[in-house]
Order: sequence, then structure tokens, then C-alpha cells
Amino acid sequence: MSQDEPVDIVDANENFLEVVTKGLAHEKGLLHKTVISQIINSKGEWLLVKQSSARQDAGQYVSPVGGHVTSGETNDEALKREAMEEVGFTDDFKYELVGKKIFDRHVIGRHENHFFVVYKIFSDTEPVINEESDSYKYFTEEEIKNELKNNPKLFGDAFHLVIKAFYPNLL
Repeated sequence: MSQDEPVDIVDANENFLEVVTKGLAHEKGLLHKTVISQIINSKGEWLLVKQSSARQDAGQYVSPVGGHVTSGETNDEALKREAMEEVGFTDDFKYELVGKKIFDRHVIGRHENHFFVVYKIFSDTEPVINEESDSYKYFTEEEIKNELKNNPKLFGDAFHLVIKAFYPNLL
């Protein structure tokens, strides 16, 4: 999504307020929706991607699907589009909504005030990552738990928020 693409500004209850460009939303710290998804295979392993150097959370593992909801797009539509763009999945995968959480931070010269809509995708499909990621790795829940305890900087800030909010059993 380019900085000129439209996003819906929402309030803390996800009520629509106005449409602005993504760039303006980040410049002014306006709350807008972003879908985030874990991908979990049939063995219960989590697929995580290592962010490229030009991205927020560069060099750290993050959820493999994450991106802005375009103005007028439903959350589910955005999830399917982002899954295709970021890991090459078609829309024939199973998924479920995990929850919603606001993530407000300043990073790489912008104010990201995101209303996270968090999902889980269930798939054994081999990912085809795009230029936003350098590599990917599957982690067991035990490996995630151990790394969060012993090497927390291995994971990006957004991943930490998702874990704390929705997966406290991994802390």
C-alpha cells in the first residue's frame, strides 16, 4: 500500500470517522485499521518472518501477515489480500478472528497508531515471502516461549503486543 492510498480513520470502538491517506494517518497519528495474522500449521508450529532492513522491526521476527485495511475494505477482505501479497496464500485458507487491540508507537520517522485486527490462519501451505521479509522460520510454542524469555529482541514490538494481549500462555 502506498502512502497515497486511502484508509478509514476509526475511534477506539472501530467506528468510522473519516477517510485520509495512509501517509497523513501516519503523519498525524490518526487511528486506522491494520490486519495482523499468525500462521499456524497442522503441527501447531507458528510461521514467523524476519523483517527486511527497510521495515519497522528490521531484523526481527514478526507475524507473517500484516497490513493496512484500505478504505471501504472489510477486515476479512484485507486479511485475504494481505495473505496473498505477503506470503502468496490464496483465499482458500481457514482463519479465525483472535481479537482487536490498539498499538500506538513512533517508529522509522512516523506515528503508527494502528487498530490491530488480529487473526490466526491455519495452513500447511509453503509461504512465498515478498520483499518486506528476508526469511521465515517455523517455531514451536515452546521455542517462542523460551525465546521471549531469553532473547526478547528476536521479536518485533508488534509481535510482543499480540503475544501479551492474546497469548499470555507464551509469556
